[in-house]
Amino acid sequence: MSATLVLRATTLAVLVAFGLPADAKTLRFSSQGDISTIDPHGNNEGFTNAFLENIYETLVTRGKDLKVEPCLAVSWTQVSPTVTRFKLREGVKFHDGSPFTADDVVFSVQRALADTSNFKPYLAGVKEAKKIDDLTIEILTTGPAPVLIPQLTEVRIMSKSWSTKHNVTKPQDFKNKEETFATRNANGTGPFILRTREADVKTTAVLNSNWWGKREGNVTEIVYQPIKSDGTRLAALISGEVDFVLDPPPQDIPRLKQDPKIKVAEGNENRTVFFGMDQFRDELLYSGVKGKNPFKDKRVREAVLLSIDTGAIKTQVMRGLSVPSGIMFAPQVDGYPKDLDKPVKVDREKAKKLLAQAGYPNGFEVTLDCPNNRYVADEKICVATAAMLSQVNIKVKVNAMPRANYFPKIQKMDTSFYMLGWGVPTFDAQYSLQSLLRTRVDKSADGDYNLGRYSNPKVDALIDTLKTEIDPKKRAAIAREVTQLHQADVGHIPLHHQVIPWAMRSNVSVVHRADNRLTVKWVKIN
Repeated sequence: MSATLVLRATTLAVLVAFGLPADAKTLRFSSQGDISTIDPHGNNEGFTNAFLENIYETLVTRGKDLKVEPCLAVSWTQVSPTVTRFKLREGVKFHDGSPFTADDVVFSVQRALADTSNFKPYLAGVKEAKKIDDLTIEILTTGPAPVLIPQLTEVRIMSKSWSTKHNVTKPQDFKNKEETFATRNANGTGPFILRTREADVKTTAVLNSNWWGKREGNVTEIVYQPIKSDGTRLAALISGEVDFVLDPPPQDIPRLKQDPKIKVAEGNENRTVFFGMDQFRDELLYSGVKGKNPFKDKRVREAVLLSIDTGAIKTQVMRGLSVPSGIMFAPQVDGYPKDLDKPVKVDREKAKKLLAQAGYPNGFEVTLDCPNNRYVADEKICVATAAMLSQVNIKVKVNAMPRANYFPKIQKMDTSFYMLGWGVPTFDAQYSLQSLLRTRVDKSADGDYNLGRYSNPKVDALIDTLKTEIDPKKRAAIAREVTQLHQADVGHIPLHHQVIPWAMRSNVSVVHRADNRLTVKWVKIN
């Protein structure tokens, strides 16, 4: 037998072993950082959530147009202002062959509400889930829940029996880097089955031939490989070693568009990148100032805001691929106040005067924590910011690190000055305002990513009203008022709404969405 025939026979045997059709198509894709965990309630991070939706499913999901549609629930009814009943899909099986039932939904809601869960914002206002019968559940809320259905697009359903068997009935403690069986293994109902997981090296999944849904794409295997170096990642794409790159560097987009082997899809993401500051401690953890916290003084925060040129970041760092922002959420989000979304005009002379008035005529030193493989040009943005702040004598040390170390660090609030990018899977302002601006209440959805512990009682009261207000116009008015108060406080430093280019081989077809999620069930490789 010839070498070619041996290779074909071996390949066919592998495909059959994993239940794949002989015309299997492998999608090899890459970005600068890795999936942070396989635990579906472990770390609320956009890229991780995007990958896991290929393996785990939710009661409701978003279609190609980002509208909510049925998934593991086929229908839902508002029984009362605080009770929503869901009819579950019949005949669905987990990857281990066990049936999907109401018990799994009740368990998963409880798990996502656990102390170690990073997904409580998606169950804001939820008291519990109750089983009515094997294919019916009810979700009970503390009051009217206007965004319950959009929130549930992010609550992934696990098998109760599998979780019990493997001692993972609670989510991993991500911020303390806990490892459990669920951080490297999975048992979902989704279109792909996790095959291998080697953190920071490679993660693979294969087609679930027993999936209940309609298969529109032709991918039968996913191979994800993080490649930190921009140059190496693009070289792999151009040479054909990978088929798709989620985050091509902005400076290379014009060159990629000229390459006939490559195509680029781009659009605005519903993600806002910003800086946060510790406004709680009496002394910053990482600063040259002892016995005081400069960021507690609004004049200092305003000086920082006035010193950062988001227009220059757009042109020089992002190469045009950003929209400078004055607020904390993007135009695609319900409640967006367009007239308030204006970046502040740079005024470094005023910034120096404010610093002098606050008692820092010679500036001060502070460390800026920053990821170097999460957002588009993240470390470069931080370095550029440090240079800008040096012009008003704020000496910034950039402490850049991989996302695997970054998120556990900032989730423990082990920071004085930090970068964060906030996407909005619910497409409603409440998610951003409650998570980022509400005074932090430990082990709850309130302020769960308010890592600098900004606090304003008026803002809190308005957000608490927003949680149960069902009238869209009133909700928009509340979001607007909260934004105005937050701007007046200089609670954070908004930078920009992110623009997301994707680069792929010319034979790959994808659905590009504002949530920056590569949904593999729709991908076609010709």
